[in-house]
Amino acid sequence: MASDKSILTEDSMDFLERYLNNAAPTGYESGGQKLWMDYLRPYVDEFITDTYGSAVGVINPDAEYKVVIEGHADEISWYVNHITDNGLIYVIRNGGSDHQIATSKRVNIHTDKGLVEGVFGWPAIHTRNPAKEKAPLKDNIFVDVGAKDKAEVEAMGVHPGCVITYPDEFFVLNGDKFVCRAIDNRIGGFMVAEVARLFHESGKRPDFGLYVVNSVQEEVGLKGAGMIAERLRPDVAIVTDVTHDTTTPMIDQKAHGTTRIGEGPVIAYAPSVQNRLREHIVAAAERREIPFQRQARAPATGTDTDAFAYSHQGVASALIALSLRYMHTTVEMVHRQDVENVIRLIHESVKAIETGQRFSYFD
Repeated sequence: MASDKSILTEDSMDFLERYLNNAAPTGYESGGQKLWMDYLRPYVDEFITDTYGSAVGVINPDAEYKVVIEGHADEISWYVNHITDNGLIYVIRNGGSDHQIATSKRVNIHTDKGLVEGVFGWPAIHTRNPAKEKAPLKDNIFVDVGAKDKAEVEAMGVHPGCVITYPDEFFVLNGDKFVCRAIDNRIGGFMVAEVARLFHESGKRPDFGLYVVNSVQEEVGLKGAGMIAERLRPDVAIVTDVTHDTTTPMIDQKAHGTTRIGEGPVIAYAPSVQNRLREHIVAAAERREIPFQRQARAPATGTDTDAFAYSHQGVASALIALSLRYMHTTVEMVHRQDVENVIRLIHESVKAIETGQRFSYFD
């Protein structure tokens, strides 16, 4: 039965905070991956890494039957695109960065000389014509680093192609809500690492190969998962990512379904979700009395589930999502209890897999 006792240790929480606070934008995930691997190291037998930075901790690497549990490591960001003669910086997206939340935010520009601080500026309300004022758009937002001209910006080490992140850091709201930028989806990497820790601490390792995967470049089209899926060629993949809490204002539940933080993991229904694997997960939740929600995701989940499912000759794949408020902002919010229950559900689902299990519709 699901326990009220927390499974998150002091070390877990220390790692989560360091991991979330560390900047790891799409294409530049290696620093965060090294933190993740250092935390995971006591719980796995070896690591696999690939050319673009996906990282995999492996338990029982010699086993023929392979099960993946996966999250993605990258966070949305911006690129420096154009520097004006008077030293202002225009940007393009690196992933689904939201232009509407940018103005008045502080930023860090990552350069070969180190971090350069800046702000997304915006004209004062006093100077705008209410009849003609424009909303923030991806084409009109700009970063100010306090430079008088282009030459001074360049002297700081800033050039087109430098990546820009937000510095907002982790905090806990009202005792049980985790808030930070980049919870989407470094929380997934954290949760699959915690599953590995639970296996280690229980002394009951699976008899198959368990591949704890932290993929890169999900935010630009599931790229890292596609690469690592082809390399690993697993038999089963259980993916975790975030989904929307649709009970907050201005979200149409008729269009997006109804899920909310605090009500348990969200089990996805979609063409890429293998039905028998999904029902295996549902059964694990019911058996252990783990609360869960259901969500339809068609025609695709939009997560790494799709990349694993359609890799090689098809991999039985499923998605256990974590409900989140304010996705792709700097105040993404999840419920601690949901985080713990996603970890429990992945752990219980993997424990119940039998070596050689194919989840075939025709057996």
